[in-house]
Amino acid sequence: QVQLVESGGRLVQAGASLRLSCVASGRTFSPYAMGWFRQAPGKEREFVAAINWSGGSTDYADSLKGRFTISRDNAKNTVYLQMNSLKPEDTAVYYCAADHSRVLTTTPDYWGQGTQVTVSS
Repeated sequence: QVQLVESGGRLVQAGASLRLSCVASGRTFSPYAMGWFRQAPGKEREFVAAINWSGGSTDYADSLKGRFTISRDNAKNTVYLQMNSLKPEDTAVYYCAADHSRVLTTTPDYWGQGTQVTVSS
């Protein structure tokens, strides 16, 4: 079992930057891939970004490339999501996810409870 706890979500103004963190605990043996999803009101949960176990490969939703950056620090069992130039449409609950695999699947086995990001215009 892997437990994930997100933090960093808050209310910000459009154009601001924000960094989310997700700390993993439990069976955090390698390889395990991690990533982020988000869910806005009235919308389905959507993929945001993923990073493989070594941190050497990343994947992003097309619409977010260039603004969002995912990274990880395995020594701290932590994955980060750096979000720049935030827009109101980025408002959502952001969920951390993980798999005991080299790459994140479309249906991760482990989920955090989410952290709210609200971007005002």
